[in-house]
Amino acid sequence: MSYTKLNRSAATLTKNRTEGSISSLSGMCVTCVDGCIGMCEIGKSAYRGAEVLYPQPFGIITAGAEKDYPYDLSHFSVMGTAAGAYGCEADSDKATFEKVTTETTIGRNKDIKLKLPFVVPGMGSTNVAKNNWEGLAIGTAISGCILTVGENVCAMDEESEIKNGRVLRSPDMEMRVRSFQNWSDGYGDVVVQANVEDGRLAVQEYAIDKLGVETVELKWGQGAKDIGGEVKIKSLKKAQELKRRGYIVLPDPEDPNTIQAFEKGSFKEFERHSRMGMVEEESFMKRVEELRKAGAKRVFLKTGAYRPADLARAVKYASKAKLDMLTVDGAGGGTGMSPWRMMNEWGIPCVEIWSLTYQYAHKLAKKGEYVPDLVFAGGITFEDQIFKALALGAPYVKAVGMARSPLAAAMVGKTIGKRITEGQIPVYVERFGSSVEEIFVTAPELKRRFGKKFAELPPGALGVYSYFKRLSQGVRQFMAGNRKFGLSYISRDDIASLTKEASDISGIPYIMDCDKDEVEKILKG
Repeated sequence: MSYTKLNRSAATLTKNRTEGSISSLSGMCVTCVDGCIGMCEIGKSAYRGAEVLYPQPFGIITAGAEKDYPYDLSHFSVMGTAAGAYGCEADSDKATFEKVTTETTIGRNKDIKLKLPFVVPGMGSTNVAKNNWEGLAIGTAISGCILTVGENVCAMDEESEIKNGRVLRSPDMEMRVRSFQNWSDGYGDVVVQANVEDGRLAVQEYAIDKLGVETVELKWGQGAKDIGGEVKIKSLKKAQELKRRGYIVLPDPEDPNTIQAFEKGSFKEFERHSRMGMVEEESFMKRVEELRKAGAKRVFLKTGAYRPADLARAVKYASKAKLDMLTVDGAGGGTGMSPWRMMNEWGIPCVEIWSLTYQYAHKLAKKGEYVPDLVFAGGITFEDQIFKALALGAPYVKAVGMARSPLAAAMVGKTIGKRITEGQIPVYVERFGSSVEEIFVTAPELKRRFGKKFAELPPGALGVYSYFKRLSQGVRQFMAGNRKFGLSYISRDDIASLTKEASDISGIPYIMDCDKDEVEKILKG
């Protein structure tokens, strides 16, 4: 069985000429014909070179791996029960799914209150995040969840004021933080993340001091790639400015030959690359302490799908530094721009890296060592996956990370709002009505909640809130089926492995081995 699709993908806008006859080894057409215009990745690379490394078109898409990994959350089944109740009286008139609570707390001091156990991980400087930020941020805020401002925002902001290598002001960062803060009702939090360049510019110190940010996140990476972040730049002037601000920009925007080629139209976009971080325990601990002294009430860490030794470092360092939260992102994670083949072919997939994280956290807990609140991220989109991820990492996993799906909800909400204004509502949507109040099912509830301020809610925020509302009810239904009326009651025996191989990886019992001892007691009785 081949897990990988080679040489053609919607992500790179490429396809094979002989779509029905493709070599499974190379991904090439079985017959590669002289005279073909080059629709496949090889062909497109023959005339566009390194441009074909990345998903396209940049700035209006997110991309996620299309590799078929051997194991995913569908290899587990939720084990409901017909008896008893946890967190509620075992009474059919009282133990109904709407009585289930999804509220929880995050942090060493449990001082972040969440209405839903959702974290929107780092959405950084890519255009697709910036262009949909208002809807994403406000939707997350009114849902009572955590939102993370990703890397490179200040340095990419052309209006940023930078003096002596430190950022003094960034309108873009201020917009992103205020969009959340202005709609927050005490639940959730807005977090500012930092990579190497952000650290050099003292972005987190600026956010703490000038914007009132209380939580910051150190970033080692994400599930999409194991190198620094990239974006495309269409402006020569901006490319030159970013090089002056310390970024790697390709091709060199200050080279006269490059400038001439750009002006002639040989290429239309520069690549801006961040540097790779180098993890070392002493400097990590020092940076955590610096952030706390700068006024950070909480410090998080986000790590990607690196090898097991790096995961062990993340868990151990987060324990020793008494961090408030550690997010572990599995391979294949979605992004605004990562090398396409890398997104598919590097790192530890989600089920495997989450299972290792549980093992490492459990080892520390058994020794009496501190375990930070954990978050599992990587392709989670619906209530069944949320429940399974929480169960797989119980009791250490307190929330799940979702990025592409909330952004998709924000984009759809924004698009529908625009179509309503233009009077061009698609037939698929028009059957629900012709106004915001008719089309968005949560609009009446939000109108009662916010009164006149409802008019200020962007349609993108309605999209995110409605999506999260669906997830909330779906998760509560699964929890009720397992008779778990609070998130803290979810445990690893709430799910079962459907194959022995999945059981070997995760430590979750094979479905035919579940409840063996209890079964014997029942049958003997």
